[in-house]
Order: sequence, then structure tokens, then C-alpha cells
Amino acid sequence: MSPAAHLAASASSSDHRPLIITLFALFVVATLAITVWAGRQTRSASDFYAGGRQFTAFQNGLAVSGDYMSAASFLGIAGAIALFGYDGFLYSIGFLVAWLVALLLVAEPLRNSGRYTMGDVLAYRMRQRPVRTAAGASTIVVSIFYLLAQMAGAGVLVSLLLGITSDAGKIAIVALVGLLMIVYVSIGGMKGTTWVQMVKAVLLIAGTLLITFLVLLKFNFNISDLLGTAADNSGKGAAFLEPGLKYGATATSKLDFLSLGIALVLGTAGLPHILIRFYTVPTARAARKSVIWAIGIIGSFYLMTLALGFGAAALIKPEDITQQNPAGNTAAPQLAEVIGGGVGSTGGAILLAVISAVAFATILAVVAGLTLASSSSFAHDIYANVIRRGQATEKEEMRAARWATVAIGVVSIGLGALARDINVAGLVALAFAVAASANLPTILYSLFWKRFTTRGALWSIYGGLASSVLLVLFSPVVSGNPKTSMFKGVDFQWFPLENPGLISIPLGFLLGWLGTVLGKEQADKGKYAELEVKSLTGTGAH
Repeated sequence: MSPAAHLAASASSSDHRPLIITLFALFVVATLAITVWAGRQTRSASDFYAGGRQFTAFQNGLAVSGDYMSAASFLGIAGAIALFGYDGFLYSIGFLVAWLVALLLVAEPLRNSGRYTMGDVLAYRMRQRPVRTAAGASTIVVSIFYLLAQMAGAGVLVSLLLGITSDAGKIAIVALVGLLMIVYVSIGGMKGTTWVQMVKAVLLIAGTLLITFLVLLKFNFNISDLLGTAADNSGKGAAFLEPGLKYGATATSKLDFLSLGIALVLGTAGLPHILIRFYTVPTARAARKSVIWAIGIIGSFYLMTLALGFGAAALIKPEDITQQNPAGNTAAPQLAEVIGGGVGSTGGAILLAVISAVAFATILAVVAGLTLASSSSFAHDIYANVIRRGQATEKEEMRAARWATVAIGVVSIGLGALARDINVAGLVALAFAVAASANLPTILYSLFWKRFTTRGALWSIYGGLASSVLLVLFSPVVSGNPKTSMFKGVDFQWFPLENPGLISIPLGFLLGWLGTVLGKEQADKGKYAELEVKSLTGTGAH
């Protein structure tokens, strides 16, 4: 952006800042009001963990969509497409295809077999204390990885709106989101979180639909013209619309693409905050139908990310996007300002504020879902069933969940402050890789393999978790890249791929098999038979 244009943008945002802050505050107040209202109806553990299992298939499908369409979907994918064209859209494809795995393999059996958490399913036929501890640890780690992306997105978004450029200001914003998240979960539980997610899903679809319509209108609904202008404006020409701009230049980047694809497709079925959504409906049939609703809603949204990303590429210079955020996370809000009338216009400021407020509501809803998943797992699996050996009252369990919410919030704030310059879609892909490495093998083996044992489950969870986290720690995501690494100015990376899925996911499956066949423990085949009947028919399900 030229100095004159930058000054004009700064003046514009200053002139319209009261309007922007007012719209923002309205969204936050409205969602807090919903949370307080729902919190008054949260009386039992079933209400706190599963919303009393009172939600219909459509309501849960809408809430699942709200939980899934995160800052990565809205901000990260739009930025990835705007900067890398075709290769950026691969995130959308991977996120959507992943739902078929969740629908076909996990949704119904999990709803039938468990009560509140993934640990319930594993503990049904295995030694309870070790597998619940492992499931709780895995849930918390995966949730924190996912929370990083939301925190990074929030910092970028509010910084853009309020004109904050200092690192201290961005860190303060991340802390504010963390505090709001703690309030949402502590007061509202699953009921409050679900209603916030439903409202947010409607707002996000409506906002994305509006931007999509305005972008297509700008190009007279000629998609070919839109793509051609995007390719020209990107400075990459025809290569912008072809595979290989980000993944394909080298053998390493091709392997990175394969790793990313595996993580995205397999990760959804192991994400804790998605898995617990299946417990909020009254029957397994409703769980299955809610996934079908979610696929329709999410699929529509991901199609529209094409207009967001290529629209930003066509109407905003790539250097203006990267100047605002190196990873492109602000492309969608910047597009809203341009398409609403341009920098300096009232229409541009209003649309920027509305879209940014919707994105912020998106972040708040998703962080609430993630925090609820991890605090529930700590309270129900680790505190109630491991530490208290099943002797905790519902009141004590819910109190433990609220304290866990505070602790997870504090950790997320600290790590989110470090991750503020990484593309949020890439950060979420890391959470998918960890979930697919640690959780998915154990869930599938437990549901479908008669010989699977406690040792196999522990090897699979801890092995998948340790390998994926270790590879991320020594990857370019954490160090080595002066612009987008978490730790700038240091380089201790030795693993060349940005996503560990190619190594850690097969390792998780292998370790689960090895732990089972090498151990002397005999699986309880009677319990497996019970679980099989329960998972397939719903007999005796909660």
C-alpha cells in the first residue's frame, strides 16, 4: 500500500471507529445475553456437558456448522486463496471431504456408545483409569492447538478494526478473547455454547452470502472474469489458477501437501469439540441427520470461500494483504471494506464492521466449544473417574469443569499471543493432524476391532500425540521462518514439513496395532460384543 493510501485507510478507520466499536459491542453483548439465559437453565451435569440432549437434528447440524466454520474457514482459507490461488482452495476441499469420514464411521456409533466424552467409549471395554487419563490428555492438547488458531485470528481481526499495530496491543486482544471464552463456558455450559454457535452459523452464512453476491455483482456474475482478474492482479498469471503455487515447487512441498490432505480428511472424526456435539441430540438417528444437515450447510459455505479468496485476489493487491498480516488472515475483512464502497467510505466501514463482528462471533463460538470439550474431558474423565474414582457428585464435577476452563483459557492466551502471525488455516490443520494421530486410531480400533486392548489404546493415543506434537515443535511452523514462525529470530527446526500428518497418523494406527499384538493382555470379548450391539443399534444408549 502506498503511503498516501495507507494514510487514507488510517483516517477512514479513525473516522468510522465509533461505528465499528458499536457494532462489535452489540454482537458481544447479544451473545453474552444468550449465554446468561442458557446458563439459568443449566442445572445438571447432563445440561452442562450435553445440553440436556434436547436439541433437534437441524439445531445440532446448525451448531456443528457453527463449531466447524471457524476463524480458519473464514479468515485463513480466504487469505490462503488470495495469496496462493488454487492451492489455497485445497483447505476448503479437505475440510468438507472430512465430514464423510465422520458421517460414515463415527457419528452414530459414538452417539450410541458414549455419554459425554470420547473417554466414555474407550472405558466401556478397557481399564478405565489409564484410558480416561489418556483420552483427557489428548482432548486437552488437541483443543489447545485448535484454540491457538482462534486466538491468532481474533488478535489479527480486532487489530485491523481498531488500528492497533503494537505487539502489546495484539496480545491484550488475545487476552480479552480468552476472558470472554472463560465466561461463556463457565456460565452457559453446552446449552449456552450451542445457542451461540447456532446464531453465529446463521450470521456467518448470511455475511458470506452477502460478500459473495457483491463480488459476483462486481464482475457481472461472470466467474471466468473474476478468476482472470484475480490471476492478473496476483502477479502470478495463469500459475495462480493451477496447482503447485504453494505445494508443488519442490519434493518437500509436494509431501507437505500430501501430509496436509491426510490430516484434513481424517482429522474431523477425531476432533473433541465435534465429537461431543453428537451427545447433544436425543437419538443416534438425530446424530446422523445432524451430520447430514452440517454437510449441506458447511458445503455451501466452502463453495462461497472461492468468491471470498479470489475476490480478495482480484480487488486487493497482494502486498496490501501481506502488509496487514503476513499470512493473509485479514483478506476477507479487507475485501468487505473494498466491496462495500472502498477505503474511506461509510458503506465500506459498515460492511467491514459487520463482517469483522461476524468473524469475531465465529471465533467466540468456536473457542467456547473447544474449551467446553477440554474442560468436560478433564472434569468427567480425569477428575471424576480417575482422581475421585467415580465418587464425585455432579456439583463437584461441574465445579472442576469450570476451574479447568480457567486454566485452559490462561494457557491458550499465552500460546495464542505467540501464534498471531501464522495463517490460521495452517494452525487448524495442525490440530487436525494431532486429532487424527492420537484420537482417530483409538476410536476406530475400539469400535471395530475385537482384539483391541488397553495397552493398544495407550500406545496409540500417547504415541500419536507425542509424535505429532514433537514434529510440530521442530517444524517451520515454530521456528526457522522469520515472517510466520511462532518464535522469530531462532531456528531449531529439523522436520521439513509444516504438517506432521504423513508421519504421525500412520504411526498412531501402527502403535495401536503393535501395542495390542505384543501385549499379553486378553481383550474382553464379551464387553466388545456388548459395545458392538450398543454402537450399531443404540440399545441401552444414554
